[in-house]
Amino acid sequence: MAKENASYRYLRPVRRILVGLLVFLLMGTFLLWRIDSPRVERFRTRLIDRVVPGFEWAMAPLTGAAKMVESYQSYQKLFEQNQELRRELQQMKSWKEAALQLEQKNAKLLDLNKVRLDPKLTYVTGVVLADSGSPFRQSVLVNVGSRDGIRDGWATMDGIGLVGRISGVGNRTARVILLTDSNSRIPVTIQPSGQKAVLAGDNSAVPPIEFLEKPELVRPGDSVVSSGDGGVFPAGLLVGRIAQGSDRRLRVRLAADYERLEYLRVLRSKPVELLSDPGKLLIPISPVAEVPAEEPEGAASAGQDG
Repeated sequence: MAKENASYRYLRPVRRILVGLLVFLLMGTFLLWRIDSPRVERFRTRLIDRVVPGFEWAMAPLTGAAKMVESYQSYQKLFEQNQELRRELQQMKSWKEAALQLEQKNAKLLDLNKVRLDPKLTYVTGVVLADSGSPFRQSVLVNVGSRDGIRDGWATMDGIGLVGRISGVGNRTARVILLTDSNSRIPVTIQPSGQKAVLAGDNSAVPPIEFLEKPELVRPGDSVVSSGDGGVFPAGLLVGRIAQGSDRRLRVRLAADYERLEYLRVLRSKPVELLSDPGKLLIPISPVAEVPAEEPEGAASAGQDG
């Protein structure tokens, strides 16, 4: 304990001397840098030239730390810019998706306007609201109904070809039975042979042709249009093209795009005249004026004598 007290007693004066020298050195350095004199300035310059290059090894950690701080700050700025670019990219993707949807809708509407129809036909354009999607019933709903003058039996088209017919009309909506529905039967004409047939839906994407008189005159790729027989559909509406199915039956590859039905054009057709009297189908015979028969000469002279 006595030795420790003695050593501590000697260390205290040494510490005081060292602290005093350090304070004196710092004060001298401060005064040296604060004195504004040409001689002192030259002395400072010589001192810096001799001392500072030798302290590069001591300044290396500080320089590295400063560079690390600068790099971290630059990385932080790059990270913030990257996050901002990601947000802008996500926003641009949403805008792109909206622009593509608008472009598709615009293209479909333009396709509807490009369909060439008989000038006598007028139409109402409706939006497809729902698709039944049933394996037993192929139909869609459109947002036009009796308030728009829609009637049962009217034909509907998309931007390319015939889609189906109106079957069921409400005040604001109407149901369209597609050509692929098993209840659909429409008379068609196959060009260029001019063969008449019936397109019968069978709930498949390629419905078959029935009641064809001369199948040998029909070739795959022939155009199929509505014939207008029966007054149900107007004549000349594009239906599709002939194709041969895997069952060797002649089928029709429909021109309408059933996978993307968004807008339909309902064609206004003239109502079919109903005949209450079947006799009106016969051509009336015009009455022939009766010619008076000539009397014999003897009878005429006898009359005159009498």
